[in-house]
Amino acid sequence: MRDLPAFTLAGYDKGRGILVQALWFAVMNTVFMAWFTPARVRTALLRAFGAEIGAGVLIRHRVRVLWPWKLTVGDHTWIGEGAWILNLEPVTLGAHVCVSQEALLCTGSHDHRAADFRYRNAPISVDDGAWIAARATVLAGVKVGRCAVVGAGAVLHKDLPELTLHTADNRRRPVEEPA
Repeated sequence: MRDLPAFTLAGYDKGRGILVQALWFAVMNTVFMAWFTPARVRTALLRAFGAEIGAGVLIRHRVRVLWPWKLTVGDHTWIGEGAWILNLEPVTLGAHVCVSQEALLCTGSHDHRAADFRYRNAPISVDDGAWIAARATVLAGVKVGRCAVVGAGAVLHKDLPELTLHTADNRRRPVEEPA
C-alpha cells in the first residue's frame, strides 16, 4: 500500500534556489516556449540560466526544459517542437544529436516498491549523432550510444549500444552509420 503523505524530496537537489527556479519558470512559459522567439534567443536564455550549449544548436518552440543548469548540449544538435527534457538529474546531449518532436527525456521516476514512493532518479546521456525520434521516450539512467536511433513512439529503459535501432515493438537491429 502506498503512503503518499510520507513522500519527501529527500536526496533530490534542484540545483538552484527558489527565486532562480521561479524566474526560469516565468521565462520558460512566457518567452522560451513561444513560437515567435527566435532559436538563437532560446539558446541564449538556456545559457543565461546555466546550461552548457554548443555552437549551431537549434531549439524549436514549445520545448520544455525543467532545469537549464542540468543540461549540456553539444554542437549542431537539434531539439524539435514540443520536446520535453524533464531533467531532475543531468541530461547530456552530444554533438549532431536530433531530439525530434514531442520526444521525452525523463530522468526522474519513483520507487514503486517503496511505500513512500521516493524518487529513483538518474541522469541521461545521448552520444554524438544519435536520434531520438518523434514521441520516443528515454527513461532515467539510460545511455544512448553513438549514432543509435530510438524509433518513433519507442520507450527506452536500458542502454542502447552505438549504431543500434530500438523500435516501438522493442526490437533492436543494427543501423548504418550516417554518411
